[in-house]
Amino acid sequence: MKISVQSIHFDADKKLLGFIQKKADKLDQFFDQIISAEVYLKLENTEDEGNKITEIKLNIPGVQLFAKEQCKSFEEATDLAIESLRRQVDKHKTKTRTRINNYKEEVASVDIF
Repeated sequence: MKISVQSIHFDADKKLLGFIQKKADKLDQFFDQIISAEVYLKLENTEDEGNKITEIKLNIPGVQLFAKEQCKSFEEATDLAIESLRRQVDKHKTKTRTRINNYKEEVASVDIF
């Protein structure tokens, strides 16, 4: 899976980029057809401690999944966003399997003269 990381209004260090890469690579365990991921790291201009935003866009054949989290650190926001995407991937896999199974049953039930 190809992962691109863009940090907006700051420069992300290699440690953070490595952390994001490691976490995103774990999604391949749940679904092997992931094409790419785009990660956006943003600093919100507020006095609040939770001003770090991670947005992840996951490209899968036929669908695009998205998660956005805001926390005190980019690591925490990335963890939550990856967990949200994992649940979305599981749901997508279940829907796809159900559709395929229903189609197979429908084709099998058609009487051929």
